[in-house]
Amino acid sequence: MELQGKTINFLGDSITEGHGTSAPDKKFTALLAAKYGVISRNYGIGGTRIAKQHTPSIEPRWDRDFITRVAEMETDADAVVVFGGTNDYGHGDAPLGVMSDRDRLTFYGALHTLYNKLITKYPDKPIVIVTPLHRCNELSLRGDGGKLQDAAPLKAYVDIIREVAEYYSLPVLDLYKNSGMQPEVPIIKERYIPDGLHPNDAGHEILAAKIAAFLRGI
Repeated sequence: MELQGKTINFLGDSITEGHGTSAPDKKFTALLAAKYGVISRNYGIGGTRIAKQHTPSIEPRWDRDFITRVAEMETDADAVVVFGGTNDYGHGDAPLGVMSDRDRLTFYGALHTLYNKLITKYPDKPIVIVTPLHRCNELSLRGDGGKLQDAAPLKAYVDIIREVAEYYSLPVLDLYKNSGMQPEVPIIKERYIPDGLHPNDAGHEILAAKIAAFLRGI
């Protein structure tokens, strides 16, 4: 895919929104525009999840799940990039569910619902799925250290994202596997993800380069 002049809708959470960067022009969507000529539409909202929250959050905006926001996205995009899931692990309360789920109340079901909505809205456009990055404390049952029935480590969410995307034959950019950023390594945390979750300016440079290279290959 040639990037120059292409309009791309980015649906995501705080990383897409740019939390952790020093200025709006440092987030990866802005870098893709400046360096590669992409027309970036940023639909990132911090704290949001893919699956519907069962119990209302302390921040109402966190409950504007990805599925709800598909309707708000412009229809004339040349491609769509979906980058989420870390908040479902970190502070979501939807159970994982099973592959056969088709409702939005489980993580599996929400992914099926989301991908179906996106394919229906953009039937002849590339829809790229990006897995969550590594984060600190990702092996615990909850990213916030809390307890949750049917809880699982972050990798379980990553594996489900891969599985459901494969079912719909959607291309997956696996940043969990190959971003090169693991904040449990002190030097990587210092240079790229100081808070253990959100990449800084240098981290967003990596994100922009990885996403650009992947889009060029589809």
